[in-house]
Amino acid sequence: MDFTKTTEQDSNYNHLEKMSVNELLQNINNEDKTVPLAVEKAIPQIEKLVSIIVKNMKVGGRLFYIGAGTSGRLGIVDASECPPTFGVSHDLVIGLIAGGDSAIRKAVEFAEDSKTQGWLDLQQYNINQNDVVIGIAASGTTPYVLNALDTCNKNNITTGCISCNHNSPLSLTAKFPIEAIVGPEFVTGSSRMKAGTAQKLILNMITTAIMIQLGKVKGNKMVDMQLSNNKLVDRGIKMLMKELNITLEESKKLIEEHNGVRAAIKAYNNGK
Repeated sequence: MDFTKTTEQDSNYNHLEKMSVNELLQNINNEDKTVPLAVEKAIPQIEKLVSIIVKNMKVGGRLFYIGAGTSGRLGIVDASECPPTFGVSHDLVIGLIAGGDSAIRKAVEFAEDSKTQGWLDLQQYNINQNDVVIGIAASGTTPYVLNALDTCNKNNITTGCISCNHNSPLSLTAKFPIEAIVGPEFVTGSSRMKAGTAQKLILNMITTAIMIQLGKVKGNKMVDMQLSNNKLVDRGIKMLMKELNITLEESKKLIEEHNGVRAAIKAYNNGK
């Protein structure tokens, strides 16, 4: 199949250094506006992957993100936000990055070129056939990610991917590929820009849709969120006031007693 690395194609703009600050910002923004449209075209692919993840999680499966550089960091960000947002275990959605945790802050040279480390990193979590592994790579060619997914396939572990090139090696390897073709970057090859934005949007869609399907949202509220700071406690109090039609003081008392919105709602309803 034809594989064109659009993420490496020349920018639609030239002589960037001659642009004013306003011109730079306007042109970057113009490019960014195209990203949601690219993601929209990938919704059927995203739907297939989300559906299989929900199915696997209902029988004890986990979701793994694996990537390098910006892609790896985005996966870790999304994974790390699931426990406080939806009250799930830190072991349900796990992000892995080439080079290990130190690579979250500082690039680890050549880590993404390893053809064996990705699978070794997954094995540290006793990965099994109920789990789903999503490889994230804008180019769709990162060896660390590509070979990890290939080994997962050989071990009958469900694989998906998020890439920004059509028919990339990663897309052809993953059982459930997602392709968001955002085109050339404003700065040629700087895939932390449009490609990274597309990946972030898709990651948001994946975990949010999964958690709603798993019952972690009631109405449109995060009833299972961890009340880990004053802002979230205040949000929880307001949720209870609206949901149960009770006073501020009643709501505060319920939150203090049960330390969670869902638990407070259940206790209130059972006490009626």
